[in-house]
Amino acid sequence: MTPTTRARQYWLVKSEPDSFSFDDLLASPNRTTCWDGVRNFQARNFMRDGMRLGDLVFFYHSSTDPAAIVGIAEVARESYPDHTAFDRKDSHYDPKSKPDAPTWMMVDLRAREALRTPLTLADLRGVKGLEKMVLLQKGSRLSVQPVTAKEWEIVCRLAGL
Repeated sequence: MTPTTRARQYWLVKSEPDSFSFDDLLASPNRTTCWDGVRNFQARNFMRDGMRLGDLVFFYHSSTDPAAIVGIAEVARESYPDHTAFDRKDSHYDPKSKPDAPTWMMVDLRAREALRTPLTLADLRGVKGLEKMVLLQKGSRLSVQPVTAKEWEIVCRLAGL
């Protein structure tokens, strides 16, 4: 399959709403922001190797009660070096990452729509077809994770979309 005929892929990104919420994304210029600060190699690889322009993304609020999928975004720019890794003043600074050989990548995300009613983990657990969803696996902590097309359809149906 060539890149021009690649099927759309689906993702989920996590953010603590106190750090950056879906409302913050909606309020960003052009409802778009860079998804910086990811410092896990597997999550970085998903962004670098998997996320493509136009892919759809569930926006998940983590470390809050209740944690929930709160909105839908899309990939607005494919991976490029995460500039925060080069900034000594930034909390995501990584002295091992160099501009000519970046360790960390980011993508740009654009908000599409907020869910009318957030979908909590309790809402998703036990739903037929979501048994293998990465988000629902014990110990799942990745801030960027894949979602299958079938899981995407089920979650959108639960959200009334």
